[in-house]
Amino acid sequence: MDFDIPQDMQDYLRELDDFIEQEIMPLQMQNDNNRFFDHRREDARTDWDRGGLPNEEWEALLVEAKRRADAAGHYRYAQSKEYGGQGGTNLGMAIIREHLASKGLGLHNDLQNEHSIVGNNVGLLLMIEYGTEQQKAEWIDDLAEGRRGFAFGITEPEHGSDATHMETHAVRDGDEWVINGGKTWNTGIHKAKYDMIMARTSGKAGDGEGITAFLTPMDSQGLKIEEMLWTFNMPTDHGTVSLKDVRVSQDAIFGGEGRGLQIVQHFFNENRIRQAASSLGAAQYCINEAVKYAGERAPFGKKLSTNQGIQFPLVELQTQCEMLRALVHKTAWQMDKYGAFSVSDKVSMCNYWSNRLCCEAADRSMQVHGGLGYSRHKPFEHIYRHHRRYRITEGAEEIQMRRVAGYMFGFMNQQAPKGVKVS
Repeated sequence: MDFDIPQDMQDYLRELDDFIEQEIMPLQMQNDNNRFFDHRREDARTDWDRGGLPNEEWEALLVEAKRRADAAGHYRYAQSKEYGGQGGTNLGMAIIREHLASKGLGLHNDLQNEHSIVGNNVGLLLMIEYGTEQQKAEWIDDLAEGRRGFAFGITEPEHGSDATHMETHAVRDGDEWVINGGKTWNTGIHKAKYDMIMARTSGKAGDGEGITAFLTPMDSQGLKIEEMLWTFNMPTDHGTVSLKDVRVSQDAIFGGEGRGLQIVQHFFNENRIRQAASSLGAAQYCINEAVKYAGERAPFGKKLSTNQGIQFPLVELQTQCEMLRALVHKTAWQMDKYGAFSVSDKVSMCNYWSNRLCCEAADRSMQVHGGLGYSRHKPFEHIYRHHRRYRITEGAEEIQMRRVAGYMFGFMNQQAPKGVKVS
């Protein structure tokens, strides 16, 4: 077994670093763009006059960074060559996402709204996998180039983690479907022209089958954004929508009637392993900064780094990073070899532990830096606020643990090639 990062990936990381230095950092420092990444002026991202929505100049800056990354051949790394990508693997994406996050906050990688010069374009991935030929023709180019996207209408106000007990329902009326219900935490809904609404079309609450995904235009009559939810980490692009007698055509069905839950599970697995790698990278950044500061700060006549009270907590965090990194790489490699659903338990392990680890690393780095760490002159409080979200939004860590337990104790079956042991 070879645990070294492949040479071609090491070369590509250096290529990305060069691109960041030559293209992205000059753009970040141009005019006053750096205000969006200056920890003291972080609220520049939020347009308080528009109810806490993202500042349009900030979002335009992110679009320009992605445009440059796409022109350089980086943004679509994970997509197949057929769609302008490099055919990147899950393992490659995990290595890249950790690497970019470990560099700290910047225009190259800002997970507050999933921005990165190497895109995690899950919408495109799902369209390629589940779209009809008509939908692919209409959507793929726009999704690949970032001209159009859709939000994910999964969570409901009264049903958060339990996606199978949804009250939103759709009934057929001739060649159309009529949708009634409501969704919350629709991220990106302030700009999205479509919302992928999950609605029950058959079966009963709790059934995995009978949930259908509808690509629903946001300008549909009866569809309304009720509020944008303010969060621990502003600005907000998370909306609550209501649907009252919303009509969509049969062509709006995405992934097949009654098969919407499979789309959700595919989305979660692909997204969770990459997000786990990003949280790992952010945790490593916090640890690195704490170690560096402890070697410089010398209260009472000696460096902080000589104190075991400083050393031991950071040693424990670094040990967890090393173990988690091995699991993330193994899990991503197995996803590439055996399929996205072959190691669902390992994906959940990686995800919940990395998000928890990142919060602990940010908190410890804050403590090592003392008052400076608590201030906005350092990024740790921002990292904590942002990554605290992922202990809930990527599937609450309790749900992730419950999922692992389901595989451990035989309550759930895991897909795997015949003869391959994945547990």
